[in-house]
Amino acid sequence: MSNNETSTEPFQTWMCLICGWIYDEATGLPEEGIAPGTRWADVPMNWTCPECGARKEDFEMVAV
Repeated sequence: MSNNETSTEPFQTWMCLICGWIYDEATGLPEEGIAPGTRWADVPMNWTCPECGARKEDFEMVAV
């Protein structure tokens, strides 16, 4: 089930379970080429946490 087909879904935040760094879909990560509004499902699979290098599967959706 993917949210990236529905632009009406609210943006979500994803937290690195290793170091606690937060990825916010609304903000994106422009310094790494991930535009604001990029859904987590659309972040490349080979992307890693900018703080600790953890992989995407080490992140969990969190409500902020």
